Amino acid sequence: MKGKLDLHPGLEAKTLFDYLRREDPERFPSGQLRTLQRRLKQWRALEGPAKEVMFEQIHRPGQLSQSDFTHMGSLGVTIGGERFDHLLYHFVLTYSDWEAGSICYSESFESLSEGLQNALWQLGAVPKAHQTDRMSTAVQRTDHPEQFTARYQALVRHCGMSARTIQSGRPNENGDVEQRHHRFKRAVDQQLMLRGSREFASVAEYAQFVQRLMEQLNQGRQQRLGEELKVMGRLPARRLEAFQRLRVRVSAGATIRVARNTYSVHSRLIGEQVDVRLHADQVELWYAQRCLERIPRLRGEGRHHIQYRHIIDWLVRKPGAFEGYRYRQDLFPISRFRIVYERLGQQHSPAKAAKQYLLILELAATGTESVVDQVLGQLIEQRGPISADGVTQMVTASQGTPSRAVVKVAAVQLDQYEALLGQEAV
Repeated sequence: MKGKLDLHPGLEAKTLFDYLRREDPERFPSGQLRTLQRRLKQWRALEGPAKEVMFEQIHRPGQLSQSDFTHMGSLGVTIGGERFDHLLYHFVLTYSDWEAGSICYSESFESLSEGLQNALWQLGAVPKAHQTDRMSTAVQRTDHPEQFTARYQALVRHCGMSARTIQSGRPNENGDVEQRHHRFKRAVDQQLMLRGSREFASVAEYAQFVQRLMEQLNQGRQQRLGEELKVMGRLPARRLEAFQRLRVRVSAGATIRVARNTYSVHSRLIGEQVDVRLHADQVELWYAQRCLERIPRLRGEGRHHIQYRHIIDWLVRKPGAFEGYRYRQDLFPISRFRIVYERLGQQHSPAKAAKQYLLILELAATGTESVVDQVLGQLIEQRGPISADGVTQMVTASQGTPSRAVVKVAAVQLDQYEALLGQEAV
């Protein structure tokens, strides 16, 4: 037994006990597991291998800041009734424990750039160094991770700091921010319990909740923070752009590829090169120095965001393409649209059902989607036949015809002008 532990000190008591029982089950009844666990614990403390020592560091005012991303999904926050899986970019001063944070959706360079600059501008000063984990592999999953490293170095230099990176597999080297992760999430959880609800009306409302909690936690750190501010550097004159500029060509399918995800654009841009500004939470589409659209940035990779308004004019002309369209699922903007398409499939052949549905979708694109959705809800409840013409008539009736304004013009009194002319003559 001791020989096995000398060779493999990481063996657990349960593993060893199962081995002993297989060798001699009568000698080692199941009730002796707790005894072995206790003896093994004592052996490790008295004769086992030395454990890794964590050497507490001396922190000096204004010298070092640390940051990292932490997942917040375990808190169960919901926005508008839907689970809000998100991250927090977390910034901490190691001397005073002053902290700041920004809600984000991915470990992207844009999230890092925006979060770091938000923290520094909130702080109003710059520490001498900034330390992160080895985020070049987590943030920039390309064949050229040095691209992220170069951009990060440029960002840190612009802010007037030196950059530090911890060793691979040594998260304890970023221990201050790691510790603050756990404490801050526990504080958020406690405040949510006091609040009595984890539901928020919007992301903005939740962000204000997080910001207020940060301010409360920082209240007890003002004295040590004051020591840091005295020796910190000044902020740069301006912020660095917190987005990535890209230039991409629009495909024949009216789509662009950005950060390994697919987005639709208006079909009139097919074949054109467009400028993209990739922010932490949105994708801006620019052409001829005009911002054409802002699209929510997709999280992860291999996903797609197709807007039916971009392509509906040509889908109506080519209804046969609908059934096998790669992104067909994106062409049901609301659940009622999908239900109506299924109803049409019960009434007609697949080709005619697609044609009727696309005409309804075109009506939503050229008019008001919410009004069309209400009409579809009524038709679903009535359980009668559905057609594009019927939907059009109901939408027109629900909107009503605006009444003509009646303009009354008072009769001109010529004697008033004669009186004025008479006065001028005098």
